[in-house]
Parts: sequence; C-alpha cells; structure tokens
Amino acid sequence: MAQSTREIAAFNLSEIPKTATILYWAFPAKNNRMSNRVTYFEIPSANPDANRQFYEKAFGWQFRQWGAQEYWFAHTGSDGEQGINGAVMKELGPQQPVINTITVDDIDSSLRQIEAAGGKIIKPKKSIPAVGWLAFFTDPDDNIFGVLQEDRKAL
Repeated sequence: MAQSTREIAAFNLSEIPKTATILYWAFPAKNNRMSNRVTYFEIPSANPDANRQFYEKAFGWQFRQWGAQEYWFAHTGSDGEQGINGAVMKELGPQQPVINTITVDDIDSSLRQIEAAGGKIIKPKKSIPAVGWLAFFTDPDDNIFGVLQEDRKAL
C-alpha cells in the first residue's frame, strides 16, 4: 500500500551527506537534556528559501543548508535559552504537516511503547550518521512525530 503525502515524514534519509560538521551545529551534544521531550521541528515549505528568509527577518533565526538538499537547519536562539532548533525543508507534498521530533533514551523501547499505546510506526528506525537513530510514527489522531535516539557513533 502506498503511503500518502501526509504519512511521508521528513527528508530522504538515504541522501544524508556523510560529513557531520553541520550535524553538530544542528544537533548539539546532549547536555543534561531531558528525554521524552520535543527537541526538534521541521517546517515544510513550497518555497523554502523564501520561508527561510522570512524566519531570518522576523525572528533572527540562523540557517545552514544541509549539503545540496533543500533542507536548512534553523538555529532559533542561544543554547542557554528555552526553546528548540529545527529546520525549513522543501515540502514533499501540499498536505505535509510540521513535524516535531522527540528525543528518547532508547528508540527500540520507545517504538514498542508507541505501538502498545495505539500509535503506528510509519518510517522504521534509520541511522543518521554522527547524530543517532530516527523513526517516525503517528499518534491515534494521525499526527506525525519523529523519535530520535542520539548516538554520535551511528553510521
């Protein structure tokens, strides 16, 4: 069964560059960060360059493009301030929602808990080199979330 645009989450993980320099900027090392909290967002856009410029001008966010992909990491404030960082990305379709990602200590355990609680895994666990393990799920209302287990040694 083909997945709808609403079910397709985030960027194409197979196209992730092997260099990790920008990943450390986008995903700083865990510094006593609480697990099971929303720690990242993705804003899909028909015109990500214009949308990126909007957030730069309106809120002072800083952006860095990830390789050649139409994916820009957003640094939304200083590391000592409340808030999370995220990205502006080329939308995969007009119905693609904003996606929030939750950082967890153990992604395998979290995926089992998500399914036991009534969620549905829509993208299984995949490695993001030098960042960790990422999967996507829907809650019972069909909202899409990511779950990320940080692991700098992930390949």
